[in-house]
Amino acid sequence: MPTLYCRHFLAHYRLYWAVISIVWLTLVPAGAGKTPHEHLDRVLEKDFITAHTRTTPTTYFEGRQGPTGFEYELLHRFAEYLGVSLNLDARHSPDEVLDAVRGQGDIGAAALPLSPNTPGLHYTRPIIDMQPLVVYRRGLYAINGPADLEGLTVGTLSASGTEQMLETLKDTLPELEWQALEGSEIAELLAMVENEELDAAVIFDHQFRVNRLFFPNVERGFAVGEPRSLVWALPAGQGLGLLEAADRFLDEQRENGALERLISRYFGHDDYLEYVGTRTFLSHLDQRLPEFAPLFKRAALETGFDWKLLAAVGYQESHWDADAVSPTGVRGVMMLTLPTASDLGVQNRRDPAQSIDGGARYLRSLMERLPEEILGDNRLYMAMAAYNVGLGHLLDARDIAQMRGGDPNLWADVREALPLLQQRRWHSQTRYGFARGGEPVIYVRNIRRYYEMLSYVERSRQQFFQLGQTGLAQTGASP
Repeated sequence: MPTLYCRHFLAHYRLYWAVISIVWLTLVPAGAGKTPHEHLDRVLEKDFITAHTRTTPTTYFEGRQGPTGFEYELLHRFAEYLGVSLNLDARHSPDEVLDAVRGQGDIGAAALPLSPNTPGLHYTRPIIDMQPLVVYRRGLYAINGPADLEGLTVGTLSASGTEQMLETLKDTLPELEWQALEGSEIAELLAMVENEELDAAVIFDHQFRVNRLFFPNVERGFAVGEPRSLVWALPAGQGLGLLEAADRFLDEQRENGALERLISRYFGHDDYLEYVGTRTFLSHLDQRLPEFAPLFKRAALETGFDWKLLAAVGYQESHWDADAVSPTGVRGVMMLTLPTASDLGVQNRRDPAQSIDGGARYLRSLMERLPEEILGDNRLYMAMAAYNVGLGHLLDARDIAQMRGGDPNLWADVREALPLLQQRRWHSQTRYGFARGGEPVIYVRNIRRYYEMLSYVERSRQQFFQLGQTGLAQTGASP
């Protein structure tokens, strides 16, 4: 439904139901019952909808360009569909979301599995299918089927929808045991597998795709059980108007292809931070870099960076592609967000000169905004990490490093702290909350490797040129 049409419709809808409510009150005795659209009427009257969620990579978090996440974006679209504002409460653990919806909430959206006949709740139509997946620690013998889980220490998250599948497996595998972690998140569960506290875990496939790069010692095992449906939850006993509106909205998103595009954007790209092999890099160096090298060198002169470092950042961001667009909407050679580009005076993010100049100035501004006591390469690496994850989250990681007895001015200690922003027990103590803290660690590592390769190639070419000049001199030939 187009936004303008939707707003006209809702204006008439409000007027219509106001009249109906007056008639209803004159005809029905007090206490005789509630209107079928009571909940929806209340949302429209207060002009906002309160959604209860939690901070995870697949639901909601503060990203590089502000609030983001699959369910956050879908909720934001639903609020626009209703013509109201979105009020988000993301302070919950997985176990708390449903209780919050039963209380004063309008809707719950937190990777909730469909659980029919849950007291006090209604569920929307399915949004996506969630396939349970067994993952295990690298180095174990191959785990190919459920029977291989017997005797292993297995973990899962309570209230996530995976424990019910394990209960079903136990009917045929009586020796199967597992730990159901309460109040934890996927990153914490995978960290337990990575750190040998668990042998294996059961999560959903899309969760593993989003997190796999941060846990290189966790292997994909096998799909198990039937897919579960991800749904939104609404309180029962308040009429079905809001539920019906949510179902209509989801149907439209599915029919016009918007839902499929959103799924692809968040769960169809899990290789953004992959380290590109030498052969691919050298191919891009010969075919793409010559077009951009003068722009990197000009930006380096104006900002004081080594041009090869700026080129390495550009390669990590876009593979030197001026038309690149990330799954989250940043674009251009240096992948500037729209707010950052606006602050820097960059009018066209796809213009390579503007993008490279803006990216270089932004990196310089991040270095200048860091505390003075951060010195040398530590300052550069932290600025690069902030380019990826945001300065606020970088400063939160410094606080965590200090809490853990480390030095917040050393990249080595901050690098260890950044992934902890994915764990509730740590990010709950910070100002900016959850972040995909594993990303900037990989991001900085990749840039350093690209910079080393660029430096090696430049040195090799200079040596080759010098050898050529020496040969010409010895023969007496002119260059």
